[in-house]
Amino acid sequence: MHYLFLFIAIAAELLATALMKSTHGFTRLWPTLAVLAGYGASFILLAQAVKSIEVGVAYAIWSGVGTAAIVAIGAVFLGEPLTTVKVAGIALIIGGVVMLNLNTSGAH
Repeated sequence: MHYLFLFIAIAAELLATALMKSTHGFTRLWPTLAVLAGYGASFILLAQAVKSIEVGVAYAIWSGVGTAAIVAIGAVFLGEPLTTVKVAGIALIIGGVVMLNLNTSGAH
């Protein structure tokens, strides 16, 4: 159940981050409120997830999956370039998250 909270937290963070550009520097009310709500929901759900998942592992998954997904969203929907360096960086992030998960001592 706590991994479900974690993955919903990631989805909320992704939505908020993807909407960030539409706020025009937090000058547009509704997109700004959507971004704040997304980040708020994300942190609340992340807090629920770390009740049973190690904080370092949960945060590594949250930030790693979020970073990789935002790069993909930027490339597909926002017209941002996807370079070899970006792909290599994402591969390193994913490798780090996998290493943390393999080395975890389990839930507390």
